[in-house]
Formats: sequence, structure tokens, C-alpha cells
Amino acid sequence: MNTASPHRRPPPTIEAARRAFVGGDVAATELICAQILARDANDWTAWSLLAETALQRGRPDAAIVCAERAIALSNGRPIPLILRAKCLFLTGNVRQALEAAELAQASVGTAPEEIDALGAILGLLGFHDRARGLFLRAVARRADTPQYLFNLAATERMIGAFEEAEAHCDAVLDIDRGYGLAYYLRSDLRIQTAGRNHIAEMEAVISDGKLSPQSEVMIRFGLGKECDDLELYERAFDHVDAGCKLQRRLIGESGEGTAEIEQIIRSHTKNWVDAAPAGNFSTAPVFVTGLPRTGTTLVERILASHPAMSSVGETGAFAAELRRTTVNGDTRCDPARLGQSYLQAATALRQPPHVRFVDKTLENYLYCGLIHAALPAAKIILVQRRPMDACWAMYKALFHNKFAFSYDQIEVAEYYLAFRRLSEHWRTVLPKHALLEINYEDIVNDQAAASRKMIDFIGLAWDDDVLRFNESSVPSATASAVQVRRPIYASSVGKWRSYAERLRPLQDRLLRDIPEADLT
Repeated sequence: MNTASPHRRPPPTIEAARRAFVGGDVAATELICAQILARDANDWTAWSLLAETALQRGRPDAAIVCAERAIALSNGRPIPLILRAKCLFLTGNVRQALEAAELAQASVGTAPEEIDALGAILGLLGFHDRARGLFLRAVARRADTPQYLFNLAATERMIGAFEEAEAHCDAVLDIDRGYGLAYYLRSDLRIQTAGRNHIAEMEAVISDGKLSPQSEVMIRFGLGKECDDLELYERAFDHVDAGCKLQRRLIGESGEGTAEIEQIIRSHTKNWVDAAPAGNFSTAPVFVTGLPRTGTTLVERILASHPAMSSVGETGAFAAELRRTTVNGDTRCDPARLGQSYLQAATALRQPPHVRFVDKTLENYLYCGLIHAALPAAKIILVQRRPMDACWAMYKALFHNKFAFSYDQIEVAEYYLAFRRLSEHWRTVLPKHALLEINYEDIVNDQAAASRKMIDFIGLAWDDDVLRFNESSVPSATASAVQVRRPIYASSVGKWRSYAERLRPLQDRLLRDIPEADLT
């Protein structure tokens, strides 16, 4: 008897895996790739896509294994080479990432997916003008592909071409009404007005109920921003809160508690810092660090506008080199070796000679003691912001693959309090010539005085260019890329008060450790 089913499903294809990945379904992507590899273990396209999913899951070591497998099987095709460059970049191997990207560029042909992928890695490496040229080429070949249009728009945002970026986001959404990234990016490009906004459009697409959870999260945060622009505060909070709750369900427990900070406070004492062997005295980089959305990009742009300074952006290089120069997490590394390896990594992208640089990696607030030990001539500027404004700014922001504590009012309060304790610790432990704390509100209230204080601290002569930081044409890849092209504005100071009642859980938790006068 014939028992074969006449309705047997065809085997899954790599195209189905790619659709699942674009739709944000990492688990389905991995399942389809596993099924493909069960039939043919030498399918390099499936290995390439598994490298992408591993990166999405924050597993760069697994990603590079998959990328290397794809390279071995692909006969010199550029996509696996580009993926290897991406893995290297995300693990802090910037110089090797650049070398891998340039090797991939030599094999890129006319296929738009190859051109787009090369543009993406060059953008990560900070070559935004080159990236934009590649994205324009990819769009010219396939103007009906949302990914190519979106990547072009994202790069235009970084270089300050906001009108072009908005037009390309509109083009994405004409093709794919559920492309959440395009809504999110477009909302940030300008201050929305009653006569020109996207609130009704975004609320309608949510109401349709056809979005992936990831797209809904992005649209919710975009709606929060647009409603806030129009002073629709209750509506704005409803969308932000819904976005936070959905994002928390998607990512699970944050895993970013305060234990790491408490361990640093216990172990990196003044005696430890004083006893640490001297590191590299020859170079004096400037580290700008602090919690996200507290003014670090503003400080970076002010400093980098000085003719004697440039910026390497958010490199992550110090933490990456620390991991490479320690054994089993033991931070008793050789400071000189750490400082030298950091400098090589941070300047891998062709920094101008004889120019000091700013590193604006946020999480460096964890490593201030190690930074001072490894680079005794370095200057560290720790940016502070008033508690309620800082916590609200983090709560209403969407971060990708980090700061998972920010999606819950109590957790963001707990982390802010831990950061406050760490700041007090560094103030006690580090010499005054190494650490300067600057308040975001002081910059807003008196830009010139705050700027002079910072320029004096890093040991440079005054230059009026720092007051015109918003006129700089240097690209910005941070979440504040739009805001830092505007003159300093005070509308963000005290913004939390518009949401005071809805932020009561946050405020009550902070009040247990911070005097009420410091909150209001």
C-alpha cells in the first residue's frame, strides 16, 4: 500500500530563512538553516545566515565560527568575508575588521546584495561617505528592496542629510508598510508638528495587527517620540510603556544588574589604583563616558570641534582589549600592555597624526580605574544628568542589544543608583587631574563656561570652534546624531515633569536613596 502523502511539503529554502530573518524571527531562521544543513552541510548561504543570527543573539564567537565555515565553502564570495569583518568589529578587532572589509571589497561584483553588505560594514567602521555611495549603487540596481533603501536612509541620518533620509524612509514604507525600522528612524529625523507628523499612520498600522513584535516595538517608540513632540504626553507615555513591556517580553530578563558595579567598587580601591603599575604615559586620549541619553554625544562633539582633537566614536576598544589581555577575567593585567593594545585598536581607522582623540564609549564608566592605570595621561570626562531626566530619557529610548535594564522603571532606577555610587567611588579614587565630572544641565545653562572648563581640563588652549559644534560636518553614528546638529537647547531639562504621575514608581524608588531636592 502506498503511504506517501500527496501533500508533502517542499523542503525549506534559504529564501524562506532570509524572509524569517528580515521579519525578526531569529528562531525560525535558525530552524530553517538547520534543516537546510541537514540536507547539505556544505551550503555556505545557510552558514552565513547562521552567523547573522548568532550576532543577533549577542554571540560573536559563534558567529565568527559560522562565518569562517561559510568562507571555506563559498569559493571567495564576498558575503562571508564581510560577515567575518562584522564579527571582528563587534568583538573589538577593528584593525582586522578593516582588513577583512578591504579584502571583501576586492571581490564584490555588481550584485546589489553584495554592494549593500559592503556598505553596511564600511558604515560600522565609520566610513559613512563610502557607505552611502555603495548604498546608492545598491538602490540604483534594486530600488524595490526595502533593506537597501533603509540602509541608505540610516547613513544619510549619520551624515546630516535628514531630508533625503526621510524621503528614503517614505520609499521603504511605500514598499513594505510593516518595516518598523523605517518608522522609528523617520520619527527621529526632525521635530514633528501638528501639520506634519506620522502619528495617525503609525497607530493605524499597529491597529491592523499584522506587525512582527520587533516592528511593533520600534513603531511604539517612534510614536512616543512624535507624540512627545506634539505635547500629547499621555498618548506618548502609553506608547513608550507598551513598547517597553513588549521589548522586555522579547528579550527576557535583562541580565544587567548592579552586581558588576558593586564588584568594581569593592575591588578597584584607591590603594589598588595607587599600587597599579604605570601604563603608557606617551598618549593622552580623552574618554567621554556616562549613562546613555545623558549628554555624552554633546560633550564629544564639543571637544572634537577643537582643531587639535578628533573623535573615534564609540569603539568598545578598551573593553575588548581588556578581555584579550586578561586571563579568566582577572583584571590584574599588565597596564602598559593594555594601554598600548588599546591605542592600536582605537586608532586603527587612520586617525590623523599628531591629533588627540576622543573615545565616547558609554560603558567605559566601568573601567575608569583601569583606564587611569593603563593610560596615566588620559583624561576622563564623566557626564552626569539629573536623576529623573536621566532615567526618563533612558526609559523612552530603544537600545539595540544593550542597556536591557532600561525597559522597566524599577530596574532603570536601580541601575541609575548603582551608577551614582560608582561615580562617587571614582571621584574618591582617581586624582583630580584624571577625572572631571560635568553636568548636562550646566552645559545647557552656560555653554561657554562649561566648554572652557572641559577644554582647560584636557589641557588645550581655547578655540571658539567648540562653541559651533553643531556646524561640524563630521558624521555621528550615535542615538543623538540629529540633536547634535542643532544649537544647544534647554527643552530636555525637566522634561520628566510632563510625565510625573506616570513615572511615580521610578520616582518613589529613587527617593529611597536620593533626597527629594535632588530629584525636583
